[in-house]
Order: sequence, then structure tokens, then C-alpha cells
Amino acid sequence: MTKLAIINGRLADPAGDALLSGSILIEGDRIVAAGDIAVPADAERIDAQGQVVAPGLVDLGVFATDKPAFHFGGITRAALMPDQSSLLDDAALIRQATRAGKPDFWVHPIAAATRGLKGTELAEIGMMQAAGAKAVGTGRQWIADSGVMLRVLSYAAGLGLTVIAHAEDGGLAGKAVATSGETATRLGLPHAPACAEAMAIARDIMLARQAGAAIHFRLVTTRAGFDLIRAAKAEGLRVSCGISPAYLFLADNAVTDFRTFARLSPPLRSEDDRKASIAAVADGTVDVITSSHDPRGAEDKRLPFADASPGMAGAETLLALSLNLVREGHVSLNRLMTLLSANPARILGVNAGSFASGSAADLIFVDPDAPWIVDSGKMAAAAGNTPFDRVPVQGRARRIMKGGVFL
Repeated sequence: MTKLAIINGRLADPAGDALLSGSILIEGDRIVAAGDIAVPADAERIDAQGQVVAPGLVDLGVFATDKPAFHFGGITRAALMPDQSSLLDDAALIRQATRAGKPDFWVHPIAAATRGLKGTELAEIGMMQAAGAKAVGTGRQWIADSGVMLRVLSYAAGLGLTVIAHAEDGGLAGKAVATSGETATRLGLPHAPACAEAMAIARDIMLARQAGAAIHFRLVTTRAGFDLIRAAKAEGLRVSCGISPAYLFLADNAVTDFRTFARLSPPLRSEDDRKASIAAVADGTVDVITSSHDPRGAEDKRLPFADASPGMAGAETLLALSLNLVREGHVSLNRLMTLLSANPARILGVNAGSFASGSAADLIFVDPDAPWIVDSGKMAAAAGNTPFDRVPVQGRARRIMKGGVFL
């Protein structure tokens, strides 16, 4: 089996506290050892030249597979949401989705919790797990029927799968496109109170407790929501949550002038909630940072705000924007890689996202200080619908390895 040694790198090991100079030894498609190790004489050597070497990013909850955007952003694994043109509620579609990224990246499909994502009848979750599904998801919708949600959680718990839930009470959120507040009122946009998120989280935590299930709230964006997550974790429940950079660095005033690129689901929140999101990352309440990659073309975005589709192209900017958290002193680079790689891999149950012996040899070489400017017109993604257009950022993935092979 071919041996490969990456030398002279600064290792951003999610299990460590700080960057360490060292090497990584790879045999075949697996990591054998990492750190201050003796490099075998028969190993091929790759000089990282002082760049940061980190696990490839594991993006938990994308809405499209997008090779150019993933490679630009250092994403080696993507958990695909069930909200596709052909909904992922059938074993054959799950099987097809697992092959979608080969040989360029790994795709881990998230099985639809209910048939057609309608929230009424359970899908064939067990068959989809056998076909390759790594989690169960409610999609963009909240399952309003508590009995159905309890059955989803109970069934997933029996299979050892995490349920990935959307956290907005549908009765409150309705057709809202913005969060209630000054901006929504001034623009005359349909809006819903931010407490729609906390109400959904509170109910689903109670149901997860009843079922003994693991639940991951894909996006939590409000102070009240984070308080509920903290309390559930303190109780010992298997509860985790994620966030995307948009909610960390933008508030609801970003939709001023009816900027449809800033129309997201859930909608952007108040400045107070944005600051609470930063604090939740810093104190460990947030487990995952995801791109929520959802490229949308002009036909979806160049419409009146209320008619435009929610979502943003986030894969290319995920790493660069998240590195702001390191520069601002909220987390260490090692902790950031836990949020971007190790934790999402753990939630999906895949042996990746770390430097542990036996972990998949999915790696990226990162220049954390490389400056560039986000340009929606030049993005590698299928569409450039980003609210961060023309924003200067720092940080680039310079090389990417999947399964022991550089791409």
C-alpha cells in the first residue's frame, strides 16, 4: 500500500488546542499517524511549506452538489438535504445521490423523514439507511404534527440515526419572508416573530427526550433558541445545532433595498440575535458551521423580495468567512476545524474530519491570510447568489486531498 507523508505543515488538529508543527502519514486512503512522528524512509514526501494542514470540510446540510464551489472552498464531504427536484424519500434516489460526487467529493444523503416531505406519513427510513443515508431530515419544513415527529424521532433512534430538523414553527412563520422588526415593517414585508424558532426547538427537544433520540437543529439563529439548546445539553440530551456564516455576520438590515440575495430561510435576525450567535459559537453551544449552499440563478432571485427563493451560494465563502471568528478571537483555528469538520462527521457517523489513526485521508492545505474579494459574478458555484458580494475576505484552500489523492 502506498505511503505518503505530508511534512512541514502546521496541523490544525480538531483534537488539539493549538497549531502544531508536524507531519501526517497516510497509507492508501487512511491516516496512519499525525503530529511529531518519524517519517518512514519509503514514504513519498509532500512538503506543505508551512501552510496550515486541516481535515477537509464536512458540510452538513447543502441543497446542491457543486464540484467547482466545493473544491474552491475545501469541502471534501457534503451532507445533501432531501429537498431536491426528486425528493430523497426513496432508497433508489438515496443510492443515486451517494454516487453524485464521485470521484471528486463524498456525498452523504439525508433521507426525507416523511413521504414527499409533507409531514404526514413516514418514509422508508430503514431502507434508505441501507442505501446510504447518513441521517434523517425534515427538509426546509417543520413537521407540525407532534405525533408524526415523535414517530420520526423514535424510528431514527432505533436505527442509530440523527434527525436533522428545521427550527421554525410553521403556524407562526407561515408565508413570512422576514423577521418582525423595524426593517420588515419599514419595507412592508410579510414577517414573523423570532420566537417561531424557539417554539419549534422547545417542542422538538421535548419529543427527542421522550424518544431518546439524537436531534440536530440545522440552523439556530436566535438568543432564545440558543438558551434552549444550552439547557438541553446541560440535561445530557443528545441535542446539537448548527449555524451558517450569514447569521454570524449579517443582521436583518441587510435586506434593506429589498436585496433578494439576503433572503434566507430562516430569515436574517436582529443585531442582538446576531451577537448572541457569535457568543454561542464562542461558548460551545454551536456544534457545526455549515454553508447551507443553495445556488440560485436570476430566475429565482431577480424577483420581488417576497417572491424570490430563499438561499445563498455559501460553499466558496464558508472557510474564509468562518476564519473571521479566529481573527476576532472567538475560537481557535483548531476549534474552528471541529465546527467545520470533526463535529459534522461525528453527527453523520462517518470516520472523517480528524487526524486520528484510521480516519479518512481527506485533507486541505490552507493559507489563512490569503486576501481575496467575493465577487458574485465570478464565483465558481452554479450561481453567485451571495449577500457577501464585494466583501474582502481572507483565507483560501490551496490544495485538497480526497481519500489520499490530491485533486
